Amino acid sequence: MHFPQLAAFSGNADIIRVIGHRGARGIMPENTIEGFAFTLDCGVTLLEFDVSVTRDGVPVITHNNHLTKSIVRDKDGNWLRGIEPKVSDLDWSDLAQLDVGGLDGLSEYGQRFPDQAFLYNARIPRLHDLCALISTPDHQDVHLMLELKSDPEKLEDAKGRAADVAAVVAVVREMQLTDRTIMHSFDWGLLAECKRLAPEMPTSFLTKLPNNSSDAGEDQATNASPDLTAANVCIPDLVAQTGGRLWCPHYLDVTEETVARAQQLGLGVAVWTVNEPKDIDRMIALNVDAIVSDYPGRVQRRLLNHGLTWSSQSVTDKPSN
Repeated sequence: MHFPQLAAFSGNADIIRVIGHRGARGIMPENTIEGFAFTLDCGVTLLEFDVSVTRDGVPVITHNNHLTKSIVRDKDGNWLRGIEPKVSDLDWSDLAQLDVGGLDGLSEYGQRFPDQAFLYNARIPRLHDLCALISTPDHQDVHLMLELKSDPEKLEDAKGRAADVAAVVAVVREMQLTDRTIMHSFDWGLLAECKRLAPEMPTSFLTKLPNNSSDAGEDQATNASPDLTAANVCIPDLVAQTGGRLWCPHYLDVTEETVARAQQLGLGVAVWTVNEPKDIDRMIALNVDAIVSDYPGRVQRRLLNHGLTWSSQSVTDKPSN
């Protein structure tokens, strides 16, 4: 099947794509309409974000399975206290009144992003809200890397998992954005369900080897994928054999050999989450297709320094050295 949306994530000799991670998490509140709008205003037209489904079947954009105390304030502006409630145990109306416009600077997670703006009255968006934003005439070139979040308590609930995927697919189809959306996950079972329910959207396989440390304050990937550490496993081969069209590995896991093998197999390679200039430079040297970053502006600047750019439109606008 031909997937027109893959072109937006594919690099070439002059272009490495820039993907805004949760918008631009390093400087704007993550997974918010305000953060996504800022990223688009910076000329970054590829958005990576996380989707879970509420109890009443509404796909919402938030990373962790539970509401995170270091991110979420109640309707009175107070940080959440006590046990963090699960998104899937709440209705959309419960989430709509919460504020996710800033980070608790005293928390371990908040201290990771000291430059992030602090906003008031920024809400958890529905998937529909983001789709509506990019459906406007000014944003017809925007593409989505939609990450389906995996609930570790639902791994054996095939019916519930299928219902969650179906709810997400229904919104994308309703908004007529299937040709601008890639389905993306660590959970290879969810991606198989995507292929079954929505064969018109390609799948992107997230991977991270267990030797790399976990990030404070964030849910980690489930074990809903093959053992990537088994002897003689070549991850790009495994992704290709499973029907993936994009491989999205952790940036510390990639080598010149694995990038070349993936591209030989026809896979795009989008590395995550690359924030430091030296790491961005290494990814550029590896000739990856795309770089996912909390600081998309940093990636833009490093690409220009290397005589590269991030979109075909910006090739004509690229300043001379």
